[in-house]
Amino acid sequence: MEANLSIDNILSNIDLSLSKTPDYHEIALLRDLVGQLRPKRADDLVLATANLRSLCYVLQHHAQWRSALRRYLVQVLTSRKLVHLLTDTGITYSASFWDAWWQRVTIKFLPPMINDTYLKDVFGQIFDHADDHVWVGGVSDEIWVELMRCIGTRSRHIRATHTYLSNELLSAAQVLSYRITNIGMEAELVRNHPDIEKFESPFLRQNDAINDYVKLYSNWLIDPSVQREDGKHIEVLLSQCEEITLRIRRTAAQQGVSVSLTRLLLQLKQSIARLRSVLDLLDSRSAQTSGNIACHLLKELVAADNRRHSLRDLIQTNTELLSLQVTERAGKSGEHYVSNTRAEWLEMLRSAMGAGFIVGIMAMIKILFGSLMLAPFGYALLFSLNYSFGFMLVHVLHCTIATKQPAMTAALIARAIDEGKQKLDELVELIVRVLRSQFIAIIGNIIIAMPTAYAIAWAWFGVTGKHLVSPVKAHHLLADIGPFSSSALPHAAIAGVCLFLAGLISGYYDNKASYSNIPERLRQLRWLQKLLGPQRLLRATTYVGNNLGALAGNFFFGVMLGSIGQIGVFFGLPIDIRHITFSSANFAFALVGLDHQISWQLALYSLLGIVLVGAVNLAVSFSLALAVALRSRKVNFGRGGSLMLLLWRRLLAKPRDFFWADREETQQST
Repeated sequence: MEANLSIDNILSNIDLSLSKTPDYHEIALLRDLVGQLRPKRADDLVLATANLRSLCYVLQHHAQWRSALRRYLVQVLTSRKLVHLLTDTGITYSASFWDAWWQRVTIKFLPPMINDTYLKDVFGQIFDHADDHVWVGGVSDEIWVELMRCIGTRSRHIRATHTYLSNELLSAAQVLSYRITNIGMEAELVRNHPDIEKFESPFLRQNDAINDYVKLYSNWLIDPSVQREDGKHIEVLLSQCEEITLRIRRTAAQQGVSVSLTRLLLQLKQSIARLRSVLDLLDSRSAQTSGNIACHLLKELVAADNRRHSLRDLIQTNTELLSLQVTERAGKSGEHYVSNTRAEWLEMLRSAMGAGFIVGIMAMIKILFGSLMLAPFGYALLFSLNYSFGFMLVHVLHCTIATKQPAMTAALIARAIDEGKQKLDELVELIVRVLRSQFIAIIGNIIIAMPTAYAIAWAWFGVTGKHLVSPVKAHHLLADIGPFSSSALPHAAIAGVCLFLAGLISGYYDNKASYSNIPERLRQLRWLQKLLGPQRLLRATTYVGNNLGALAGNFFFGVMLGSIGQIGVFFGLPIDIRHITFSSANFAFALVGLDHQISWQLALYSLLGIVLVGAVNLAVSFSLALAVALRSRKVNFGRGGSLMLLLWRRLLAKPRDFFWADREETQQST
């Protein structure tokens, strides 16, 4: 009853305001009315529905208030320009991504100017809560249509109102059509689909059709005896435009994509959808049809207006294709990290052992650099170069760092989930192969990294007569990998984040190499042609095209590992990294540095720390990569419980499969 009383007061005030000022069109009372309809919690759809039903009840039993509200809404609409609300709200900005990002950042501190003559500007003042779209979109269409029916369409100047609103819709249709034409002729779209220039473009033809449609419709508004056409033929042309958009997306899957191309395709998709809604409103022949279309449009506009300043939405929508492409390329790389046969499993072991040997040498170099007297920047530079070139050498020699696998295999699993959501058995087989490959890679890294470091430490002592690490340094190294007496596990989580970011960087540069035609452009450099010759240049540029992502990912991963600890020193923050393979090498250095004078409890404790560091490395990087890969594909996998149960049963039935590969070749589910 409280809601009814408040609604009664607002409707009474609207009637009173119109009796005093016949052309009253201020939005304050409309804001009050929406405020009474709005539930205290946006997700309380029961209360929102009850409030709307209460308003319908009041309007049905008070003809004067119903007439006043109808006149008031008509005057709010007809006293302002409607076209910008339809053409701008919910449509991606034409500005570049960074311009749009900066604009949204500044708006959070300095709100934009409100122009009361534009409905687009006052619309956000009416639905001024950031979560209004939750209850507006959550209430069923039938309730909104019922409210529109209760308000009614009969007004004192119905012909003039209909003509004004129709002309605004026609103007919006023309603006959207011109925008679609302009985007369709963008050089970036033409580059990805050259046939746009070869044949008669539907982007151009739809604009001609819209102009003819608007002309005939305008004549019909002036003289109802003139026949007007519907927009069915325009729908055919819009469908052809969408078909070209799909072809461009498929081309991008092969040739790469950019943020600007993603933005253009998104803007094109939104403009076509909005143009369809506008044409449907213009062509509707019944109040019921118009109500349904207007209801969908209202929900869409409220949601778009609520999120118009959201940075997260901007990043998510403008990088949709790019994030999918990055994770897709990471997923293709992930195929090389999964062993399906005994031979591949043994090859994974061999490549991991090679990486373990290199890491042992890298760990020695880092300790030598650490013994120098340098500023934090000097340490960061030397550590970063050591890590970066070491990881790049690992890749060039076709070796495998175990912790690099999760960022790649997560995208592979996400693709399998997306392509076969119902095939849990096949997904289980893929995960078993991934875990088996991950296990043998870790073993390969550690069983060589530790002996390599141990041999280096003894060789150093034999040549110089002094240990590579002093007893104090040795105790410090052991403390660093102690799982509970230091920050080893949080620092291992930071390393996991770095591994995840390195995977994204790899995918990004793989995409960039393809989209920007980097190998082909390198072959055009005359000085490089003279230096290498045609054959070697072809081999070198082909290698760059195929491996730029991996090299860049390894380089930046090394920079992150080498600089994070020194950044922590500079800012006084307790941040650093712990990596399982380097931790195992450091354990060997400490063991020799202390002349093996450590208790078995300390040795066991340190080995436990190495295991837990590795587990955190893998868990963090895998979970982040899987989350991003699933989101980029817009996949919501709700069968995690069933999947875990199947994995558990498989572990109990055949635990050997999680660690050892059979000789027979298995069928890939991807």
